[in-house]
Amino acid sequence: MVVKEPLSSTGLTDEEKSVTDENDALGTMEKAHGCWIAHLQRRIDHPPAQVWAMLTEPAKFVEWLAPGEIELKKGGKARLDFVESHIVIDSEVTACMPGKRLEYSWSSPGEPERPVRWDLSEADGGTLLNLTLTTPEEEDAARSCAGWEAHLMMLLAAIEGVPIKFPFERFQSTRTEYGKMLTG
Repeated sequence: MVVKEPLSSTGLTDEEKSVTDENDALGTMEKAHGCWIAHLQRRIDHPPAQVWAMLTEPAKFVEWLAPGEIELKKGGKARLDFVESHIVIDSEVTACMPGKRLEYSWSSPGEPERPVRWDLSEADGGTLLNLTLTTPEEEDAARSCAGWEAHLMMLLAAIEGVPIKFPFERFQSTRTEYGKMLTG
């Protein structure tokens, strides 16, 4: 599938527009093995160690994701508690390469597996973050991608020291665009 055009980024310097445009671009989606696989990418002007900390340290990921804990070893616990929406993720870590890769399922016991894989690499003095989402074909992959788009926006704000609440407008606009990808 084609990466969609970035959402608008008015009122910014050329350098800020470049980073924002790149980070506002939607991911790509493909269908394989009865699932939708989405690839979302962000360039973050912070070193991989700092991004890794945002993904793995409870005191940091609570600022952009949810309260919880992630045990950084294969088979370790991955639990996130979205208090306001009453959603609890209770799964296990399926891959962990400290500083480079973290994978766990976005599900609870008895639910289908929905792997979420974070890959980090150094890029241009910062970090290239690749997020791969796998959603069962019968589920709303557009909703899943839109939710992660919103949380990635929260991550980018939190790593700059200015955490934001869930950006519902971003969720709505990207859900519409991902929906077009699925049907288009």
